[in-house]
Amino acid sequence: MEHDADETDRFLPRFDAAGLVTAIVADAETGTLLMVAHMNADAIRLTQQTGAAHFWSRSRRSLWRKGETSGNELTLIEMRVDCDQDALLLRVRPAGPACHTGRRSCFYRRVESDGSLTFLDDDA
Repeated sequence: MEHDADETDRFLPRFDAAGLVTAIVADAETGTLLMVAHMNADAIRLTQQTGAAHFWSRSRRSLWRKGETSGNELTLIEMRVDCDQDALLLRVRPAGPACHTGRRSCFYRRVESDGSLTFLDDDA
């Protein structure tokens, strides 16, 4: 199977019908997956301009800067885009826990085959 090499050198995010792209957030130093959120054009622009991660809250229907109330900011180290430009990877330096529960990562539970959840170590 042949694949055409992608030579696109312009950032042209493909937003969904709601004007959003999925943003995967990982610790730049450890690679730990911290959270998944959504960004609209304004969140992307503000993140690039300020270096502080901004997102779009689907539940509140508003723009927010991570850490604006908790102080647990995410400083952008690098922003990557996937092959289809419909998902972003933000490599960040976290200033405290990323999860609103106070845990380092939002992914602190493993789903077992019987449907139960196993809590993981905070750094897992």
